[in-house]
Amino acid sequence: MTDTPFNSRHPLVVRTPGLVDYNSTFAAMQQFTERRDANSLDELWVLQHQPVFTQGRAGKPEHLLATGDIPVVQADRGGQVTYHGPGQLVIYLLIDIKRLAMNVRELVDLIEQSIVSTLAGFGIAAAPKADAPGVYVQGDKIASLGLRIRRGCSFHGLALNIDNDLSPFQRINPCGYAGMKMTSVSAILEEAPADLFARVEQQMIEELSQRLGYPQRCTEKTLPSQ
Repeated sequence: MTDTPFNSRHPLVVRTPGLVDYNSTFAAMQQFTERRDANSLDELWVLQHQPVFTQGRAGKPEHLLATGDIPVVQADRGGQVTYHGPGQLVIYLLIDIKRLAMNVRELVDLIEQSIVSTLAGFGIAAAPKADAPGVYVQGDKIASLGLRIRRGCSFHGLALNIDNDLSPFQRINPCGYAGMKMTSVSAILEEAPADLFARVEQQMIEELSQRLGYPQRCTEKTLPSQ
C-alpha cells in the first residue's frame, strides 16, 4: 500500500501580494528555493510587476532595441528578454517537481494547457507552439513562459497579458523574435468586464491547482520574509 501523495495531504500555498518590485521578488524566489526541504509546501506567487524588462540566461543584448526608462534585469530563468508591467498576470510556480514525479516538459505542458483552458473560458481560442514556448492567439503571443529548476524544484513561471500596455514590447524583440506581435485578453475581447483581471487570475489559480493535483489551498497576501 502506497502513501497518500504529498499534494493530497498538504495544501498549495497561493500568495497574492498585488503589484510588487521585480528585484525583491526575484531574490525572494531564490532564497525560498535554496531554503526549502522535503517537507516544504509548494507555492504559487500570483502578482503583477512594476515595469521591467527581464533577460533570461540565454538573453542576447541585440534583442534590447530601445529600453528607455524601463530598467533591464538579468534573471536566471530560461529564455530571452520579455516585459512585465501592471495589468499583466505573473504567476511564479515554486513546485517540488521531483516530489510530484513530474519532469520539466510535463510542467511546461501543464502551464500552457492551464492558460489555454483559462482563455477558452473567455471565448478565446489559444494554443501553444512546439518550437516556441508560450501561448498564442492566431499567431500573436499572449503568454510567455520562463522556468528554472534547482535541486528538483521549479521557480519563475508564466506571464499572461490581460489588460497591460503592450507598447513596451516594441522596445525589444520579445523572447528573442524580431517583429513578434503581442496581444492581450482585453485587446481581443470586444467588451471586457470591469473585473476582467480578477476573473482571469482566479481561473488561472484554479486551473494550475487542479492540474498539479492540489485539492486544497491556503492563501497569503504577502511574500515570504527574506
